[in-house]
Amino acid sequence: MSKDLKDILSNLNKDIEQDKLLDYLNKNLSASEAHEVEKQMADDEFMSDAVEGLESFKNKKDVSLLVQQLNAELKKQTAKKKARKEKRRLKDQPWLYITIITLLLLIIVGYIVVKKFL
Repeated sequence: MSKDLKDILSNLNKDIEQDKLLDYLNKNLSASEAHEVEKQMADDEFMSDAVEGLESFKNKKDVSLLVQQLNAELKKQTAKKKARKEKRRLKDQPWLYITIITLLLLIIVGYIVVKKFL
């Protein structure tokens, strides 16, 4: 299987190895190992659903193609979010900080002058 499929499967269960799960999907495990994987799947509903969905593909090349499409779409969406976040972020503008500090100092000095003479 492709490396991308291993990346997706890595979030399923930390107790089961990715290669073992891929071997289970390809029916390359012994009966005892397959039983062990099935027992772990019974404990984890998310993993069970994921494996069931991956097993429904008849052609394993379709799985790799789907993984590539999902990764491309995910990268595109995260790039859009990152661009929006950058737009909203206040850029470092030293003149803005200088203006704010100057205004605050003028307000403080004005307050002190008014307090002394009134």
